[in-house]
Amino acid sequence: MTTAPSPPLTLENFLKLPYLEESPAWEYSHGVALQKPMPKTRHSLLQKRLLIALDNATEDYTAFPELRCTFAGRSIVPDLVVVSWAKLGINETGEPQDQFTKKCWV
Repeated sequence: MTTAPSPPLTLENFLKLPYLEESPAWEYSHGVALQKPMPKTRHSLLQKRLLIALDNATEDYTAFPELRCTFAGRSIVPDLVVVSWAKLGINETGEPQDQFTKKCWV
């Protein structure tokens, strides 16, 4: 008996998954969804120290831990994301936007 292969998961369908933001976070690349490994203590400590160092280095940029980034057909959750304040989208109430997409890079 043969079975038809299931079509690869699309980015659009991935972003609709109900468990997407479970811990640890899920990432998407090349039609595949994978859950990130759970970080250990030393990893978290290094992440914290890097975030503080990056935030203290300049006022033109800010660092975010574990921020979902969706662009170029992928949706990933890097340990740290450094973003220019000038490129960070601000909503109508003056708060940073919740969705970090390619529009933030332009």
